[in-house]
Amino acid sequence: MTVEVRPASVFEDVRAVLGPKSPEANVCWCLSYRIPSKLNKELRGPARGEYVAELCRAGTPIGVLAYDGDEPVGWAAVAPRADTSFARNRKIPHVDDLPVWSLWCIRVRPGHRKQGVSHALIAGAVEFARVHGAPAVEAYPLDNGDARVDLTMAYAGLRKNFERAGFTHAADTTSVLAGHPRVLMRLDLR
Repeated sequence: MTVEVRPASVFEDVRAVLGPKSPEANVCWCLSYRIPSKLNKELRGPARGEYVAELCRAGTPIGVLAYDGDEPVGWAAVAPRADTSFARNRKIPHVDDLPVWSLWCIRVRPGHRKQGVSHALIAGAVEFARVHGAPAVEAYPLDNGDARVDLTMAYAGLRKNFERAGFTHAADTTSVLAGHPRVLMRLDLR
């Protein structure tokens, strides 16, 4: 498989990776860390997808997508930390005052896993942030060691995958996801 990572600006492609099988389903659409908590709770079912469609129409890519040919096979959420709830998160510390970008979600569609898509997504998200002037990229993956992680909760990524991409451990956090501690990993782009 040859994977190409592109900015996520085409709603139909974002929907193919993040959208539910049933339009009425109440799935994340990768909005939980992107929008204020009150709005996140108010948006239900189709309204979540409509919100993402509007973000795509606004013209600023909301992350990156991995493609196998023309088929979208993976997603990574990346944005300036100041535009996410990580700017105010008490469990994930700020290492310094740099205007870093956050990379908080990686999703690979079934049938395309274990083929290097998540590694391509991390690299593509870093490049996207670099092109947009990010001085550094942070991620908050699970520090699961060799323990298995439920795929539903593996969206934050795994520490070892970020280490392979050149990220280093910058701080411990008090955040826990799926029973595993999350760590703050960072890649300096300066």
